[in-house]
Amino acid sequence: MSDLLARHRAVIPNWVALNYQEPIEIANGEGNRVTDHAGRTYLDFFAGILTNMIGYDVAEVREAVERQLATGVVHTSTAYLLRGQVELAEKIARLSGIPDAKVFFVNSGTEANETALLLATYARKSDQVLAMRQSYHGRSFGAVSITGNRGWKNSALSPLNVHFLHGTDRHLPQFAGLSDADYIKACVEDLRHTLATATAPDVAALIAEPIQGVGGFTMAPDGLFAAYKEVLDEQGILFISDEVQTGWGRTGSSFWGIGNHDVVPDMMTFAKGLGNGFAVGGVVARGDLMDALPANGLSTFGGNPISMAAANATLDYVLDHDLQAQAARTGAIVNEGLAQAAPTFKVVGDVRGKGLMFALEMVDPGSGAPSPALAAAMLEETKRRGLLIGKGGLYGHALRMAPPLTLTEAEAKEGLDILLGALETVNAEAIK
Repeated sequence: MSDLLARHRAVIPNWVALNYQEPIEIANGEGNRVTDHAGRTYLDFFAGILTNMIGYDVAEVREAVERQLATGVVHTSTAYLLRGQVELAEKIARLSGIPDAKVFFVNSGTEANETALLLATYARKSDQVLAMRQSYHGRSFGAVSITGNRGWKNSALSPLNVHFLHGTDRHLPQFAGLSDADYIKACVEDLRHTLATATAPDVAALIAEPIQGVGGFTMAPDGLFAAYKEVLDEQGILFISDEVQTGWGRTGSSFWGIGNHDVVPDMMTFAKGLGNGFAVGGVVARGDLMDALPANGLSTFGGNPISMAAANATLDYVLDHDLQAQAARTGAIVNEGLAQAAPTFKVVGDVRGKGLMFALEMVDPGSGAPSPALAAAMLEETKRRGLLIGKGGLYGHALRMAPPLTLTEAEAKEGLDILLGALETVNAEAIK
């Protein structure tokens, strides 16, 4: 492994980070577990950054891909009819709730968000975009400009005129102690003030993650985006929900993350879990917005026959097995267990979650300040105990976890026990 690590560092950019002091190579996967090259098996609570949505070696997905491979047609292009693409678009349009919806397929969440920005800025004839503080929307030029987290912004240059809103920053002193209703009211007043002072009267769109992924699963209180949309509608401003991490029932309480706010957006972007490891992303939007672009367009690999076979099989599996309900059940086991235990650990600053998205904030036990070092210690300790998790957050101190939607109740309890055991060890070391 040291040889492979040295080879990695020689040819892969330094900013492509690896987890763990001794990074692992995942060699095999089955169900909700993976095995590294050394033969060690782990329960996976990060799922390839929420991408292996229904676990590993799923027969229905594997067989769908093998059937397509057997035809010899790995790629044609959008110049020809693609049955799998049409079938998947029909399903997503129906599930979206967006009136007269149409779907455009790409390869990633970044590309999906770029497409949504193109649609919105063309429709409104404006480069002005609203986004959320602490957000992350991808690594491209446009996506970085709407990302509200300096740790992921390589440049101040931007093709867009962006203003960032409150909504997931209740840790700030001015919002401390506010109820959900009062916080929503304060955020809405700030939105109105931003529109009155910082923008011209032709803002294109607000783009927001219902639950912020890289932000450490920070989330607005339910109802905030409905309140925001009332203000946006007054000026014809479009609303884009970035569902790259929150779609397909992961929150348990809603099929799309934005459904928890009881609002239907003008567009939604998606990617990650839909292909269960195969590259697929896209935009579902009102047909008038999608059809309005005057120039030709395509995505060379977007919607290709292999990814469509995988995505159709994955989405069918999610629906046929009611994995949204399963996410609600198993997520509650972990979320409630962590919340009950958190007060006993001085290193835990916050616990939050919805369905199979949950996070812990690690803090210095003396000062309460965010502690990236303790988050890193938890990553190592959970790995040692056989559990893979992720980290993120504005200050790099949040542990974020999103197991496959197929997680069983027994696996949820197993993962919770590992997390609590790791917390005991890290907490004891920190308060020595």
